[in-house]
Amino acid sequence: MNKLLIKFFCWLHNFSYKAIGSLAVREGNGIHPKHKILNYHHFFLDNISKNDSILDIGCGNGAVAYDIAQKAKHVTAIDIDEQNIKTAEKKFSRENLKYIVGDATSCDFQNKFDVIILSNVLEHIDKRIKFLSKIKKLSPKIIIRVPLITRDWLSVYKKENGLEYKLDSTHYVEYTEENFKKEIEKSGLEIENYYVKFGELYAIIK
Repeated sequence: MNKLLIKFFCWLHNFSYKAIGSLAVREGNGIHPKHKILNYHHFFLDNISKNDSILDIGCGNGAVAYDIAQKAKHVTAIDIDEQNIKTAEKKFSRENLKYIVGDATSCDFQNKFDVIILSNVLEHIDKRIKFLSKIKKLSPKIIIRVPLITRDWLSVYKKENGLEYKLDSTHYVEYTEENFKKEIEKSGLEIENYYVKFGELYAIIK
């Protein structure tokens, strides 16, 4: 009986997390409250310069790309979801910001960039080491933000008991600091520095 109750309440926790986020987005005019609370846009802004050419991979609705385009020389933003790009072009447009519909894991980028941004993107990619090995040729600097499974004890507990623990069902992985470092090393890259905030890891990769 206890196992069934645990399973039910874990499911309820997952359902509530997603429901609250969905409702809050509607209440916030399409913007997720985590954007305001985490204030993660400043992490990217603080680590680019005004002369940089940026590639924002998995740009979503364009909110991050829009902010960094205010500072950077030029931003190219790509997302696999056509609807995301339509929303981005409508809501977050700038003269120095170009949106592309495409799959960055297979796209043949013709240009090189000063900085590549991966904001909550890497966890959505299956063959991450192959992908990182590919894009490292495009830029000397990659700025990464990923979710950690070690954000709380409950996430680890769910995983240990074979229950759904991921923040998003499309995630292939949710990291620990250790396995993130291993992936970066296997990709032939180095972590210049990183920090953890609100259960997410922020890293500068070179």
